[in-house]
Amino acid sequence: MENNKDDIRSKMKEVRCCIIIPTYNNSKTIGKVISDAKEYCDDIYVVNDGSTDETHDIISNIEGINRIEYTPNGGKGVALKTGLNKAHDDGFRYAITIDSDGQHYTEDIPLFIDAIEKNPDAMIVGIRNIQQENMPSKNTFANKFSNFWFKTETGQSLSDTQCGYRLYPLDKVANKRYITSRYEFELEILVRSAWNDVKIIPQPIKVYYAPAEERVSHFKPLRDFTRISILNTIFVLIAFLWIKPRNFFRSFNKENFKKIIRYFSDTKDSNTKIASSVALGFFMGIVPIWGWQMAVALVVAKLLRLNHWIALICSNISIPPAIPFILFGSYATGGILLGNDALPQLGNVTFESIKTDLFQYIVGSIVFATICAAIGWIVSYGLLCIFKKKK
Repeated sequence: MENNKDDIRSKMKEVRCCIIIPTYNNSKTIGKVISDAKEYCDDIYVVNDGSTDETHDIISNIEGINRIEYTPNGGKGVALKTGLNKAHDDGFRYAITIDSDGQHYTEDIPLFIDAIEKNPDAMIVGIRNIQQENMPSKNTFANKFSNFWFKTETGQSLSDTQCGYRLYPLDKVANKRYITSRYEFELEILVRSAWNDVKIIPQPIKVYYAPAEERVSHFKPLRDFTRISILNTIFVLIAFLWIKPRNFFRSFNKENFKKIIRYFSDTKDSNTKIASSVALGFFMGIVPIWGWQMAVALVVAKLLRLNHWIALICSNISIPPAIPFILFGSYATGGILLGNDALPQLGNVTFESIKTDLFQYIVGSIVFATICAAIGWIVSYGLLCIFKKKK
């Protein structure tokens, strides 16, 4: 076993991986967690996030570790960001994060090293058995809730999005701007890494949950669950308004674009049916049903027996570069119809002015979408008549 630990210690140096242990008022367990981690790694960062117990005295007496201490308490997210940034600045390529409450088994460290050797620059995420004994019920619910929204936001499935036992690729995640500071940071960095095409690898691990009477937890259900919910709301909007359209159009390489053109020209559907599918897609992409354009376009196209693939493609007209023009066109059209200004007046914002502006935008967007759909129908029908192959 000792030889195996020596091998792992050598491998960690070889791949330039360190260990980061964020801690806040875990004086009963922090000493043992550090001692266990030192058996596998010589480079350990302990981030004391403003502890008010004996944590400072304990870690001050432990040799061979890098101590980072500050006050007041900033939250787990602040501690993790501080540790990740420091490790990256010191030249490390990877960092394994371990909670200081004794839940994680350091004997699982070799699993993370094996995984990163097979998947360089990936993020390795610990996956706990959430059905095991002493697992708090609130953790089980929160984890399932978070897993659902993670899949909605990224399209990827992960059975444990809240485990703090992870291996981070520092070049991909360190020294970046993040908007969260507490427990929700671990969800933010996971989602944003997925959006930035960082490969996420699940790694089953063991976990220890002390009996309820012995457990020390700084998770405040109402406060932290609210913060996580707000973060998910923001991320869902970003995912549907930016990430999903971006990914959709990223898939349009030269070869795929040629395939789409061939599909338009070779399909057996009539020119009228194709043009109507284009018009439907444009209409659904502009009307204010944010996040649901593609789904609604698909359903309506099937109900009307139009070409649902063409409608789906064209519903992505609201891609990020076009969004400002669509918003302006919708609001200005509403202003013309209602006899209002073409731009909102921001000098005196009131609840009534917000209602007026919103009504103007909704009315204008429906009419603007109809106009764009009509133009789309005319242009696509004309092009099809000219270029579509005769059958």
